[in-house]
Amino acid sequence: MNNINLLLVGVGGQGTILASKVLAEVAMQSGLDVKMSEIHGMAQRGGSVVTHVKIGSKVFSPLVEKGEADIIMAFEQLEALRWLDYLKPEGEVLVSRQIIEPVPVILGKAKYPDNIVAEVKKVVSRVIAVDAVDIAGDCGNPKASNVVMIGMLAQKLDFSREVWIEALRKLVPPALLQINEAAFEKGCAC
Repeated sequence: MNNINLLLVGVGGQGTILASKVLAEVAMQSGLDVKMSEIHGMAQRGGSVVTHVKIGSKVFSPLVEKGEADIIMAFEQLEALRWLDYLKPEGEVLVSRQIIEPVPVILGKAKYPDNIVAEVKKVVSRVIAVDAVDIAGDCGNPKASNVVMIGMLAQKLDFSREVWIEALRKLVPPALLQINEAAFEKGCAC
């Protein structure tokens, strides 16, 4: 496998870290080297969260440089826009249409940008945007939207379905596993 660089971006509480751990587990179970670096925003809930994940036969650094991400997986629209300069020219963006207003917007000091997905599509030719929260809600829990996104990512990477399911079973609490497996399958269908 050629080395692949990914950025998983979202807001605290969206499951960005769990998604990155599932991805890392899949890579390790597949015998690949993986490096991961997490950066948390100011607030545990509501602050920006980004995870750099690099996968390959041999990976030396955990950080993805600007212009080097093969895929950006964004759990919130504004985060997709915020991290876009990390994407390779031929890269791809997977984005949830979810909107979580940052504190300056809530306080009336800034305006949430309009038509973010359309703006991203002006710059990036390969964009897939889905209503991941609604899809996860149909599976039984809107909070499983991160796993919907993992299912979408699974279609872009050359790992077996079984290794993804095994990683979910290892990292998701048993009480939530059925909902998350359903969310994964729905994401694979997007």
